Amino acid sequence: MKKHIICILLIALSLVTASAQTSQPTRAQRIVAELHKPVSGTVLVAAHRGDWRHYPENSLAAIRSAVDMGADIVELDIALTSDSVLVVSHDRTLDRTTNGSGKISDHTYAEISALFLKDSDGNLTDCRMPTLYDALAVCKDRAVVNIDKGYDFYDLALTVTDALGVTGETLIKGVRMPGEVGAKFASHSGNMLYMPVINAANPSLYEAYVRDGIVPMAYELCWKERTPAVDEMMRAMVASGSKLWVNTLWPSLNGGLCDEAAFAGNPDDVYGKIIADGATIIQSDRPAFLLGYLRSRGMHE
Repeated sequence: MKKHIICILLIALSLVTASAQTSQPTRAQRIVAELHKPVSGTVLVAAHRGDWRHYPENSLAAIRSAVDMGADIVELDIALTSDSVLVVSHDRTLDRTTNGSGKISDHTYAEISALFLKDSDGNLTDCRMPTLYDALAVCKDRAVVNIDKGYDFYDLALTVTDALGVTGETLIKGVRMPGEVGAKFASHSGNMLYMPVINAANPSLYEAYVRDGIVPMAYELCWKERTPAVDEMMRAMVASGSKLWVNTLWPSLNGGLCDEAAFAGNPDDVYGKIIADGATIIQSDRPAFLLGYLRSRGMHE
């Protein structure tokens, strides 16, 4: 009888433990929660096209490496094949990134999947161009995916995220007016996260959000030249309750505050300044370097 009671207690304890484990949020869910915090001591890192310095850009290997190193967001681009398969590619043609040629839209997925991807030096690898489904599956529960150059395919992409159960941890960006985005999202029962991309030199899109009283989860802000107007826009975005996403990919996106300047000099002069401006999401071509910088300052786990 005593052994029977002990067995029952052990079973009950294991059920409670299992329940507690399943109720814990996934890493992707924790990142989404962080995205919804307008003010935070954590700076999120978005890996541009994955870890392309070590693997072909937008390949599964590059995406997996970015997630493994601790990137919070993996940025990727999508294109559509002639048989309506969404594949992960920045370009609309095959020439630069594969050993094929011509438009992606003129080839079936079977034809494209037979090709090999090139690395950043133009050398052929054994990597193949992945589908959006496969890329999302790598990141599922582990990181947020940011789909760039993909709003035109939103309806089709949504069927893919729904099938995998990752719609709520997928972020899509665009340059459409808020009314158009609102109408598109109203046609679906569930949607991805959305972020407008603002060019400081042409602030009409930002002005439309302000005019309509819409506070997006985050703004991506790009500027070629740092001006008082850019400073004011950043302050206003953060003060409104939106997070600020800044790209450090190349100088024309940030007035010279780019990864190469940080890597060659003092990262405080680049990343530190951007963070001081209120940015809590940085998209980088050197995600490992940026993560190391942030961790050394207690701004990333």
